[in-house]
Amino acid sequence: MPFAARPIRKYLMLLLALGMALPGVAQEIVSGGPAKLITKFAFEQLTGGVVIVRGTFDKYPDSLNFIFDTGSGGISLDSTTARHLQLVLTPSDRTIRGIAGIKNVEYARNHTLNLPGLSVPGLDFHINDYELLTGVYGVKIDGIIGYSFLRRYLVAIDYDKKILSVYTPGDFKYPRGGYLLRPLIAGLPIQFAHVGDNRGVGSRFYLDTGAGLNLLLSNEFVGDSSLFTPKKNRYPTVAEGLGGKKEMEMAVLKTFKLGTYKFKRVPIYLFDDEYNVTSYPQLGGLIGNDILRRFNVVINYPRSEIHLLPNSHFRDQFDYSYTGLGLYAANGIIYITDVLKNSPAEEAGLKVGDILFAVDNNLSNSMQAYRNILMQSGRKVKLLVKRENEYIQTVMKIENIK
Repeated sequence: MPFAARPIRKYLMLLLALGMALPGVAQEIVSGGPAKLITKFAFEQLTGGVVIVRGTFDKYPDSLNFIFDTGSGGISLDSTTARHLQLVLTPSDRTIRGIAGIKNVEYARNHTLNLPGLSVPGLDFHINDYELLTGVYGVKIDGIIGYSFLRRYLVAIDYDKKILSVYTPGDFKYPRGGYLLRPLIAGLPIQFAHVGDNRGVGSRFYLDTGAGLNLLLSNEFVGDSSLFTPKKNRYPTVAEGLGGKKEMEMAVLKTFKLGTYKFKRVPIYLFDDEYNVTSYPQLGGLIGNDILRRFNVVINYPRSEIHLLPNSHFRDQFDYSYTGLGLYAANGIIYITDVLKNSPAEEAGLKVGDILFAVDNNLSNSMQAYRNILMQSGRKVKLLVKRENEYIQTVMKIENIK
């Protein structure tokens, strides 16, 4: 993840029966009747491992982009997409909450999601505004697929081949050499894990495939657990969530352990949980897809099981880059929206409102391509921007967080 402004969203059910997740156990076979393969299809990945699947809505022919998200307590459509489809919306007293706000939502009820080889009828889509996600990713986000879909099926995500397979519920032979987690499924999967820095601490966390990061920890959890020493290096940043932008900090955690798998020197985000997303002290934060993408994952909500098998990305280097730079795409133009104080972006003379034309001679105007270049910490990169009617070339050194 190359930018200070990186998308993080939470769509949470108001009533979550929070409890201690059971410990994972090594296992290969679950006994009983067999699960049957329904379909398999390719998916795309964005920075941070976020999974994009393409599908259609009802009988409309347009192909839509959905984020596949265990961090969503339902299923949803973008408000602009809903208007384009001319859907009839029903007001409700339901609210959703995220890191940057709480809002009431309308519903498009009793509709069908069509994926390659599978139609899922009877879904109630809540409506939300995903313009911010679209701008940050540079890809149109039409909706999010979460619990309303996952509770019906067993889903296997192969991050090596970028293939998503959907099965009927039933007994499933998990691949050899993996580890079986037994999370509490209460709209969202909740799993016990260990974090360690100044001292080791165990807590519960959401497992969130829709978050393009490693770990997001609440400052309440970090403070009460004395996880970090007071002199721990922290880097200011901005992230996007429900309700808009939110100021956060970045740091590096010494160790993180999920099941039997241990990671060292993990870049993390720290935030003030003013909207009680984590219901602290019940949870310490969330585990994002930059951790989970390092496994091929089987998500089995009907059995309250998630199986992890290390894949070819397991030992990928973590992203320690820091620029203090926020980018946003709109109408085919990539704008600079954040330049944090004392950051590499400020030192390079960049300003909010600049239009980004090139990064290191890459003129693709691709948000994903620019992100990949800006992940290379320690490098100096050339940036070409347009400010008013003037083209400016500057050099920015990408800092390495410690």
